[in-house]
Amino acid sequence: MSKLRFFAAPYLVWMVVFIAVPLLMVVYFAFTTADGEFTLQNVGDAGQYANIFVRSIWLAIIATVICLIIAYPLAFMLSRMKKHHQGTMLMIVMLPMWMNFLLRTRAWMTILGNTGIINTMLEFIGLEPVKLINTEGAVVLGMVYNYLPYMILPLYSVMVKIDKSVLEAASDLGCNYMNTLFRVIVPLSLPGITSGITMVFVPAISTFIISRMLGGGSNLLIGDLIEMQFLGNSYNPHLGAAISLVLMVIILLIMTIMNQFSPDDQVLI
Repeated sequence: MSKLRFFAAPYLVWMVVFIAVPLLMVVYFAFTTADGEFTLQNVGDAGQYANIFVRSIWLAIIATVICLIIAYPLAFMLSRMKKHHQGTMLMIVMLPMWMNFLLRTRAWMTILGNTGIINTMLEFIGLEPVKLINTEGAVVLGMVYNYLPYMILPLYSVMVKIDKSVLEAASDLGCNYMNTLFRVIVPLSLPGITSGITMVFVPAISTFIISRMLGGGSNLLIGDLIEMQFLGNSYNPHLGAAISLVLMVIILLIMTIMNQFSPDDQVLI
């Protein structure tokens, strides 16, 4: 047992240095002033940005739901393919993730811009150009595009374990397609659903690159606000830490609620 503990030491050091220490620093800055005195003012000031919190949560929920709607049938079709086809399709799904996140998002600026590909095509066929960039819809689109693989992969990993004989048995017992879907497939794939929702929602609610590039600064999200407190003109790391702490609490509450709908052996937090 002592040898096993020795091998675990690097992971414990990593957790302390890169997880525990940063979290303690966030808590310290959130509840102190520039002079190091204890205060609750920073947390109170974070409340004035409630509208930004609501917008961030709302857009993250929309993006997560869209990802689930798109990813669920795709993951099921992937899981029913032949083994050698599954590997090829999974590589196609993961291929965009091999590119730089910033580059992928900038590509959508070219597509959605006022003189971008879509508006150029609309003008070519005689239609009026449409404002696509710098909108909430563009931000949601960027979230869906960048985080969709994180929904597909956990769903696929669960669905591929569903034996075909289970679906055949449901059909033999009189279940039609819809009954098989909602009474057999969905319950069995619930761990993948909860994991996928977590993996998409958490980065979506805290994103700032997507909202800055596709939202044009007019659709400020909580990630943008935090970045402004640490790197922007309104430099205030204590307020930024307080906002970050509030965001962490919100995410933990949402994940706790999600745990209530997941199987007993599926733990999200």
